[in-house]
Amino acid sequence: MQKTNGITILGLGPGDPKLLTRQAWDLLENATEIYLRTNQHPSVTGLPKSLRVHSFDEIYEETEEFENVYSRIVEKVLELGKRPEGMIYAVPGHPFVGEATSPEITRRAKELGIPINIVEGLSFIEPVCSALNTDPLPHTSVVDALELALAHHPPFPPDAPALIAQIYSPTVAAEVKIALMSVYPDEFSVKLVHAAGTHEVLVETLPLHAIDHSEHIGLHTSLYLPALAENSSFEAFQELIAHLRAPEGCPWDREQTHQSLRPNLLEETYETLAAIDANNPQAMVEEFGDLLLQIVLHSQIASEYGEFKMKDILAGIHTKLVNRHPHVFEDVDLDDAQSVIQNWERLKAHERQVKGDEQKGLLDGIPPALPALGLAELYQKRAARVGFDWPNIEGVLNKIEEEIGEVRQAAQTDERASEIGDLIFALVNLARWQGIDAESALRETNIKFRKRFANIEKGAKDQGKQLSDMSLEEMEALWEQAKGV
Repeated sequence: MQKTNGITILGLGPGDPKLLTRQAWDLLENATEIYLRTNQHPSVTGLPKSLRVHSFDEIYEETEEFENVYSRIVEKVLELGKRPEGMIYAVPGHPFVGEATSPEITRRAKELGIPINIVEGLSFIEPVCSALNTDPLPHTSVVDALELALAHHPPFPPDAPALIAQIYSPTVAAEVKIALMSVYPDEFSVKLVHAAGTHEVLVETLPLHAIDHSEHIGLHTSLYLPALAENSSFEAFQELIAHLRAPEGCPWDREQTHQSLRPNLLEETYETLAAIDANNPQAMVEEFGDLLLQIVLHSQIASEYGEFKMKDILAGIHTKLVNRHPHVFEDVDLDDAQSVIQNWERLKAHERQVKGDEQKGLLDGIPPALPALGLAELYQKRAARVGFDWPNIEGVLNKIEEEIGEVRQAAQTDERASEIGDLIFALVNLARWQGIDAESALRETNIKFRKRFANIEKGAKDQGKQLSDMSLEEMEALWEQAKGV
């Protein structure tokens, strides 16, 4: 009999015992004992009859969380591996493809000085590709269904295929489809591959929304997700911008700098706001794309200059959002939106202290170049977060009346300008109290005025008159008519 030393991790292949490797079969024929992570695998029936077969299935039955199951299995394997005769631990597929226990056993065994031997096995990927008649290259994503089921958005690019393993129950399939349908259409055609690597292999084509209705879902079911659409990923867009900036790219794009693109960023921002104000989804798609172009272009320029890369932008904002939402990602209880805002300010103050910017004031981080109405509202919001605000809206209304009185009393031009500024600031505060964005409200009024004044001009033209020749009463009459249009 062949004796093992330490821990041998053996891959049982995808299912059919005939797909066991020659190395695995030779070892199994000469072994006396084997420990299976689970005996719920088709190849188990083809193991040599002389083997004493143990499994860790009872741990699955006793433990609710997968993490705890795997932890207990790892500890047991390490314990058995310390024996003079060592142990053989067999797992479905390949020891390092879709197998959580093998990497941890290997890591811990090396720390403990326990010898490790790996016996390769076919993974689930090869027979799934055979069943689909497809090549996973150049970049098919391989995804764990259990991780995807917990996500709100797929963590892989939609312009490439994805192979999602461990769709072992209708419940998992239902949770996976919900995550996928945040990007993919409900009717998107996908393929469920059942029992790949066995004589019972079945490929089922159905719409994404129906995958949890399949009657064939079992322990060896995978989901194949074709590419959604060409050029639909963030990565593809980054490649496009990098290409435009490359020596073989566009002369205009290559010449741009952060400074030369500043007017473009400002213009695209205002065009995006216009699309939002118009509540035009089609225009929003186009304008958000134009705005994204500016961000990615600046990122590419910075990467070429050695300043920063897109990964730094993404990691920075990701870390900031997680840190500023402890009520979501940590055990912090915040009852309402106001509590969230106040905690947000405390966290920002701490960040300033860590960065050595504690001398900066609450309003220092707001760009002074913002439009005046928006700037006033931001100042007021920041001050209100720390309690510097009227206790109720009556105080706001009284302040407006006070400012109107001061405008009436102002004698000099500079004094009137100052008082009118105070009045506008108070009106912005009223808008804030009413949950209204003052900038957007004034923009809507500007649009409304332009339309109505155009109707006055048309009315005058229909009467054969020039506006300059009409009395105020005549124009007022046309204005009232325009208000009804």
